[in-house]
Amino acid sequence: MQLTEIKDIHDPQLDLYARLSEGQLFHCFEPAGGLFIAESSMIIQRALDAGYRPFSMLVEHRLAEGKGRELIARCGDIPVFTAEREVLEQITGYALTRGMLCAMYRRPLPDAACICREASRIVVLENVMNPTNVGAIFRSAAALGMDGILLTPGSCDPLYRRAVRVGMGTVFQIPWTFLNLPRERGDGRSQTVRLLRNMGFKTAAMALSEDSTSLEDPVLQMQERLAVILGTEGDGLAADTIAGCDYTVRIPMSHGVDSLNVAAASAVAFWQLGRRGHAP
Repeated sequence: MQLTEIKDIHDPQLDLYARLSEGQLFHCFEPAGGLFIAESSMIIQRALDAGYRPFSMLVEHRLAEGKGRELIARCGDIPVFTAEREVLEQITGYALTRGMLCAMYRRPLPDAACICREASRIVVLENVMNPTNVGAIFRSAAALGMDGILLTPGSCDPLYRRAVRVGMGTVFQIPWTFLNLPRERGDGRSQTVRLLRNMGFKTAAMALSEDSTSLEDPVLQMQERLAVILGTEGDGLAADTIAGCDYTVRIPMSHGVDSLNVAAASAVAFWQLGRRGHAP
């Protein structure tokens, strides 16, 4: 292990952790892709298990010399920078509660057809921009029977540090990719529905509508292949997306509540629709 005691918090080698934005990390090493930051030993472990390669690490002393040694050794011959927690907080600008960060190489994303080929339940995120919501949706999708996730280009990067942390590393456990479709009618979103239909999926738009189908309708669970489409915070799904879907689906609610946060709604929908192949 190349353990390097941090002597200068302004060392350029620490820019990845202290001074580069998520966008700058994404564009490192162009055109071959960039980096992302995994935080905590558990998330780093899951990323390694999924085949992601480490670039460097930033580790609190107590972990480098104790519980973290085995994980650090697994990362191979990479730079490992160490310091006391107070110094790490000066570098990152926030409390490093888990004591370990790892910069890792991104991998080429698969195409949508590859993810959908053997899938029976697919999630589509249309311009879901909040990293907390994206992380929570990934965690629910992985836990509740979804087979993969497709994101439109306007959605938050699932490898954004907060999204990875909120999702507890499930971004490394469920297949996902960004859709890369020709633009149509200004934004290409109706093209998404067409793509899913061509791959044999029925499409269910999660939206409030007078003619919507209840999530409890057994017809939904009986569908052999179903894509659950969730929209951006606030505005929800685009009108042309809803119009193009086979079903518009609502979650039954009480006490006059009209809607749920998109992450909460996703968990309810995945639980109900993931129990596929039989009526409730």
